[in-house]
Amino acid sequence: MKTERIKTDILIIGGGTAGCYAAVTAAENSDKQILICEKAHVRRSGCLAAGVNALNAYITEGRTPRDYADYCMNDAAGIAREDLLLTMSERLNAVTERLEKEGLVILKDEHGKYVTRGNRNIKINGENIKPLLAGMAERQPNVSILNRVNIIDIDVADDRVNGAFGIGIENGTFYVIEASAVLIATGGAAGLYKPNDPGFSRHKMWYCPFNTGAGYAMGIRHGAEMTTFEMRFIALRCKDTIAPTGTLAQGVGAKQINSLGEVYEQKYGLTTSERVYGTVAENAAGRGPCFLQTKGITKEQEQSLLKAYLNMAPSQTLHWTESGELPSEYNVEIEGTEPYIVGGHTASGFWVDTDRATTIKGLYAAGDVSGGAPQKYVTGALAEGEIAALAMLNYLGNAVRGSISEESISAHEKEISVSLGNSGSPYTAEQLEEAMQTVMDSYAGGIKTNYRFSEKSLGIADRRIVQLQALSDRLHADDMQELMHIYELRERLTVCRTVIAHLKARHETRWHCFAENTDYPERDDERWNVFVNSRFVNGETEIILRRVSGS
Repeated sequence: MKTERIKTDILIIGGGTAGCYAAVTAAENSDKQILICEKAHVRRSGCLAAGVNALNAYITEGRTPRDYADYCMNDAAGIAREDLLLTMSERLNAVTERLEKEGLVILKDEHGKYVTRGNRNIKINGENIKPLLAGMAERQPNVSILNRVNIIDIDVADDRVNGAFGIGIENGTFYVIEASAVLIATGGAAGLYKPNDPGFSRHKMWYCPFNTGAGYAMGIRHGAEMTTFEMRFIALRCKDTIAPTGTLAQGVGAKQINSLGEVYEQKYGLTTSERVYGTVAENAAGRGPCFLQTKGITKEQEQSLLKAYLNMAPSQTLHWTESGELPSEYNVEIEGTEPYIVGGHTASGFWVDTDRATTIKGLYAAGDVSGGAPQKYVTGALAEGEIAALAMLNYLGNAVRGSISEESISAHEKEISVSLGNSGSPYTAEQLEEAMQTVMDSYAGGIKTNYRFSEKSLGIADRRIVQLQALSDRLHADDMQELMHIYELRERLTVCRTVIAHLKARHETRWHCFAENTDYPERDDERWNVFVNSRFVNGETEIILRRVSGS
């Protein structure tokens, strides 16, 4: 492999929502050199690749940032960082207005006001939101972008980040990137658990299937403090298409009903986890399948739904059209997805301060990879990218550019050469990935067990994940694409071990389905009011319990 060495002031790992906006913010407020590394292409990468039809975090008329923070705290049953939620919420409307000035189409009523969807959402035509964000970054003269470059690790020495290592998927180059500050904006982790639709359709899932937990894994390996990985996210989705249900619930007021036609959502509660739990419980009690009650909506509402899903989940519109089962005539069947680890919906991720600085000096996190602030969605990720960028610029005033040692470079070159040189491996990365998903599904609270687990089952899961990690060291790659898949598998396995450790440490059940511990089925306020944090030390996950402020 050819080696290329790069020096920059700010390195941004991940060119998604938070990454692009952080680059724009840093570029517009300084003359510093900023480099984005994206394993796909910034114009169609990350969670916004296919577009979105609403901005789900917005301070609507009559509401305040405090209202939004309170909503998030309530939905998380108090396990969230109020300081992070407030600093994020205060910026939601400003970043929205900036996107509109850049060309994002936000729907307006006859009075020129944004069309709302519920108390916190506004409707948009967002099919091109990611190309718009990418264009904003590409136009900055001091921003460089390396597309199709997969960052495989960061370099940390004396608890300070010095840069990162990457592989060029198409040009076969090994990149050594030295930077004064590094922002991780790689998104959360999909693909840890067996999905609703395995096999050929396994990538038809709720969360971006190419977000593998890479940023989490980098931080975990280097001892960064992580938080709340036990707060998994399970989405309530349209069956088979795995399309969003919020558009139905909020757009046309569709209620959750069982096969008897009974509305059950009030019976279990209306938080995100309770909506999933109610559906699981009704199915387990023999009153399934469950639906969103759309039968009887107007043809005008139906047409609005068909158009809305084209902006975000066209498979749902195609399903309605091809089957002839239009939502005004048939209720829409729903189901829970497999669990994900995603700090934009739940509170999983790096433990950060209000500047989004991690516990490793010079390393920042924003968007789905940043913990403590659930319900970020698109605008929250933009806000955190902005916060982190401004903080990094302030940090650069006293920082010197990191220097990566030759020993560290050689170690990573050797790691790559081993994978490219291995021969005779009896397994492929895909086979080990399927084995990992089977383990997590069966023993760590997947769909198979109705999301439930026990200490005994988690112990089995951890042992088997460790075995799979050992097997992954023997995998062989014929080219850079296969090498990337090996690293993605290893990232997921690393995140799996942290998830298992966090699930085992939470001795209480309140987030039904998200963390359903059969050994501790009752509420326990004393045990509940802590953040379950962790650090990876000497090959093991060390649990750190931090009291929730005010508890």
